[in-house]
Amino acid sequence: FKSVNVKLRQTLDLYVNLRPVKSFKGIKSRYEDIDLVIVRENTEGLYSGIEHKIGDYGAETIKIITKPACERICEFAFNYAKDNNRKKVTGVHKANIMKLSDGLFLNTFRDIASKYPDIKSDDLIVDAACMNLVINPEKYDVMVMPNLYGDIVSDLCSGLVGGLGMIPGANIGKDYAVFEAVHGSAPDIAGKNIANPTAIIQSSVMMLRYLGEQEAAAKIENALVKVFEKGENLTGDLGGNATTDEFTNEILKYI
Repeated sequence: FKSVNVKLRQTLDLYVNLRPVKSFKGIKSRYEDIDLVIVRENTEGLYSGIEHKIGDYGAETIKIITKPACERICEFAFNYAKDNNRKKVTGVHKANIMKLSDGLFLNTFRDIASKYPDIKSDDLIVDAACMNLVINPEKYDVMVMPNLYGDIVSDLCSGLVGGLGMIPGANIGKDYAVFEAVHGSAPDIAGKNIANPTAIIQSSVMMLRYLGEQEAAAKIENALVKVFEKGENLTGDLGGNATTDEFTNEILKYI
């Protein structure tokens, strides 16, 4: 059984996984004023799904990194930075160990960076990136990386701004786009009316912007900001005791 999300991404060639990480006033977290974006390659790497067993002794997973996939994800990251007035793009890798696969990603990143002289660029080994994000997250703007690293680093960054319940996601390709909360489903709390819907609401805001519905997107986002600033009727993961319905009705008040 293959993950439905992975299957959708590969079948529809949704090669970009875009995950903005932003702090809100009124949400208690260890940091303030965080505003960074994770751009994750979405179709290959260790999530290619190519695995086999070696008898009862072990198992192998094959990591696929191709130059075309590296080029288009890095191009997207720099174009996103340019279109959204971002100042810097950081390439994240492990090329010091995986010299051929991650080395290909890193060399491609540097080649693409040279085409965008107005945007600052640097690169960082993934373990150092995780440490630096915890110490000085304000230093980062747009970060682009292969599949597995993007999955891990975006979850790490969600912890900087209040948890997985806060982070939206977009899967974008040439012809299609699919929007989803970063955390996926939560069957353990299904039907209990306690879930924080912020991540899926923010994903919907991203979808509206993608469709050109800027006014509708702004109304929802501004209402969300006001609810957090007020700090009332928040769900349990955000320090409150409101139900999902109560939190939602609070947002509706401001739209």
